[in-house]
Amino acid sequence: MLKVKDGDLDQLALLYERYKNRLFGYFYKMNRNTSVCEDMVQVTFMKILKSKHNFTGQGEFSMWLYTIGRNVMYDHFRKNKVQLDDISEHENSLYDQSDVEQELETLEELSLLEKALGKLPVCDKEVLIMSRFEHLKYKQIADLFKVSEGAIKMKVRRALIQLKNNYIQLERGGYHE
Repeated sequence: MLKVKDGDLDQLALLYERYKNRLFGYFYKMNRNTSVCEDMVQVTFMKILKSKHNFTGQGEFSMWLYTIGRNVMYDHFRKNKVQLDDISEHENSLYDQSDVEQELETLEELSLLEKALGKLPVCDKEVLIMSRFEHLKYKQIADLFKVSEGAIKMKVRRALIQLKNNYIQLERGGYHE
């Protein structure tokens, strides 16, 4: 990124190739809309190019990228008046396996888990996605949220407990809003 900052814009293409899938995955886990996610990845990299002069080189580039990406995502949903915690339904497909019953059970469990995740407050959902799916370290997430590492650990722990409770309630068919 420092080379991009110094005017070598070809290096931005390398950064794009390296990080576009991770960023897309983060956006997709947050809202499940492929075309919106693709747009957000593009907007994020456009903002990186426009604000390249703000990159100091201190800390990891990926954390700077996620900070800009989070802002793009929240701006998009605020602008379009979309609830971030509404997960749209998406199709699951069966894979060619001999044990169809096991596959159906797995799909049901994944569906329940996705619904349970969708019932979490946005901030809790976000820290779980960052820590468990994006594999960010607690320190990195704490820096993004501008809180202590201990606060993030506690937030993840509480979010996991709530996720488990949501899952159990959904499994029993007892979750009512």
